Amino acid sequence: MRIKVGISSCLLGESVRFDGGHKHLRLCTESLSRFFEFVPECPEVGIGMGIPRKPIRLIGDVESPQAVAVHDDRLNYTDKLTAFGEQKAREHSDLCGYIFMKNSPSCGLFRVKVYQENGCPAPEPGRGLYADALKKAHPLIPMEELGRLNDPLLRENFITRVFAYHDWQKLVDSGLTHHKLIQFHTRYKYTLMAHSPKDYGELGRMLADAGKHDIDTLAKSYFSELMTVLSRIASRKTHTNVLMHIQGYLKQKLSRSEKQELADIINRYRTAELPLIVPITLLKHHFSNHPDPYIAEQAYLQPYPDALSLRNAI
Repeated sequence: MRIKVGISSCLLGESVRFDGGHKHLRLCTESLSRFFEFVPECPEVGIGMGIPRKPIRLIGDVESPQAVAVHDDRLNYTDKLTAFGEQKAREHSDLCGYIFMKNSPSCGLFRVKVYQENGCPAPEPGRGLYADALKKAHPLIPMEELGRLNDPLLRENFITRVFAYHDWQKLVDSGLTHHKLIQFHTRYKYTLMAHSPKDYGELGRMLADAGKHDIDTLAKSYFSELMTVLSRIASRKTHTNVLMHIQGYLKQKLSRSEKQELADIINRYRTAELPLIVPITLLKHHFSNHPDPYIAEQAYLQPYPDALSLRNAI
């Protein structure tokens, strides 16, 4: 079963842009589509604007901009785009992520220009009205945009969060209990440590007296913090720390030469000579020969399908 992820229609190659073109993102159609069920939307088309159509832009206050036609401020689409975003947020409550078109006055997530009376963009960038409505309705859903997904670290981080979000939704659907929540946290121990060792400890303390708290309230607080921690980019330093922790589970099982080889590979990853996939693959090889039930449950070694090849580039 594929994971539902929202996406700007033009990124799937649909010719819905103002000029009748598209912005086909092959990462989505040729790679991610094997694991994601994309739910496309074009808000301009959704509110009845044609193809092709007059381009629009954002003007006014960065915090509450107006969407108007580029050459005619009297054509105002602000309310329609915002209402469409709010409607789709209600309809698509089962999404586990969203990929937006960059710079768009409707779909842009970051660095969208908001023009002032002098004709120049405001110093502070804004956000597209449709994307803003979705973000306000579902602040914890992983969201990214075209352009940023070309960065290997941002791409890997986004997809890690999508799979973690989906994992959490499955947990909720199964019926939350204090025990299941603690099991989930245990499974994500090394994933969280890779993103922030400090915050991993704080999440652990949040669950220390889990049984004394209402499960729904506790789970809501935990999940909010979980997604915040996962949004932080894991570094080579924190990954190395996790790799060394996991290596410790093999110290009584490997020969001296195998230990040395593994230590050398981890160090070469630390110094950026090797990508993360190399020490991960070696660790998985050793654990296939020397199974450990605790490590076998860890999401860190398999946060998403290997076929995505995300750790080959970081």
